[in-house]
Amino acid sequence: MLQVSWGWLRMMSEPFTVKYLVKSSSSTIKCFHSFDILINMRGKDVVELYTSLQRQGVQIWIDGGWGVDVLLGQQTRPHKDLDIVIQQKDLPKLRELLEQRKYKEIEIDQARPHNFVLADDNGFEIDVHVIVLDEKGNGMYGPAENGDTYPADSLTGKGIIESQKIKCISPEWMVKFHSGYDLKEKDFLDVSALCSRFGMDLPDEYKRFNKPVSDSNN
Repeated sequence: MLQVSWGWLRMMSEPFTVKYLVKSSSSTIKCFHSFDILINMRGKDVVELYTSLQRQGVQIWIDGGWGVDVLLGQQTRPHKDLDIVIQQKDLPKLRELLEQRKYKEIEIDQARPHNFVLADDNGFEIDVHVIVLDEKGNGMYGPAENGDTYPADSLTGKGIIESQKIKCISPEWMVKFHSGYDLKEKDFLDVSALCSRFGMDLPDEYKRFNKPVSDSNN
């Protein structure tokens, strides 16, 4: 059986080849097969992008799985992408920076001017959410008639990754945004960790993941 430590994988920054190793009864190790692994984004990758944009006067807010980890102050699971919220006026600088790093827009099912994905040759993906701030600080997300927003309160989150202070979606809104779709185990782990850390009640739609522990004596 092949076993790979995520802690070890997160230390790598490039795609690499892993080989299946089969150990016989005589303790002889034989190479059996190999395959390529695409590495997940690391905390220092997030910090590097965040600070590079800061130096250009561009503010972003971290959302999604990395946003959860920023609030928790540490990476809790692997992430294949980074969700960011950015003002429309700052898009040209973001695109220029990422184009220099060989990022290109990739095809997704619902790509829109206010939501698209950029990826580099390593498979690192950045999911871009574009907002326009109104006079009250609310981030209008997409056409006004849709009524989708990042409320001003949602843009007040702060956290830390790799000792770097980072702005992100606030805990209350991070939990609210983790709803209304086909929830997975990783969503439960993210939301339950946030609720525990920030003293919030677990939303009802997540309670089905709380499986009772059976009594081993019965």
